[in-house]
Amino acid sequence: MKNSAISIFYFLIGLISIILLNQPIFLPGFISKALIVPVLVILFLVNLNPGKNRLHTLMLAGLFFSWAGDVVLEFSNKNGNMFLPGLVCFLLAHILYFTVFLLTPGKNSIVTNRIWLLIPVIIYGLVLVFYLYADLAEMRLPVIIYAAVILTMLSGAINRIEKVNRKSYYLVLAGAILFVISDSSIAINKFSHQFECSGIVVMSTYIVAQYLIVTGYIYQVRTAK
Repeated sequence: MKNSAISIFYFLIGLISIILLNQPIFLPGFISKALIVPVLVILFLVNLNPGKNRLHTLMLAGLFFSWAGDVVLEFSNKNGNMFLPGLVCFLLAHILYFTVFLLTPGKNSIVTNRIWLLIPVIIYGLVLVFYLYADLAEMRLPVIIYAAVILTMLSGAINRIEKVNRKSYYLVLAGAILFVISDSSIAINKFSHQFECSGIVVMSTYIVAQYLIVTGYIYQVRTAK
């Protein structure tokens, strides 16, 4: 019951943040966006005790840097100079998520018998960088590094295939894919081609992505007991 109530509240906050996108008054949109990840942290803590497991702590750290990225990027909408610090925050979040996926006990199958699963990830990364490359200017290196890291995070999610139960695997994988879509949409809209409703696409995929990653991880731990 608690999980359902928190989940409903999470998506309600997310919906409010989407409705308030691009509103002239800054504070309401900022507050709603800044509350998204903390609500997810509450869901995490209701289900898991981070003091008992280093992977729990790493997941919480990933959520913290995601929250920091949300806050910093919201200020970036007012001050473009804040975009790079926001990028760094999410870079750290993805590294932490990847570390959790990699250190999850079990076989790291994508470096042994399932390396072919990385082919779509590599192709997507090359196509995205090729599409953006001419428009990136001085942001070329940071964006390429970020793309490599988030696709590494996705690869880590794929790598869980022989480590966890099916439900946890597909929840986290879907979340990782949506995270890639969200961040790709940011990059395309900011550097190459501004498209209508970009904010809705970015935020909706991001909100669902974080929820799926966290709930998938919770399900992994609870069913392993």
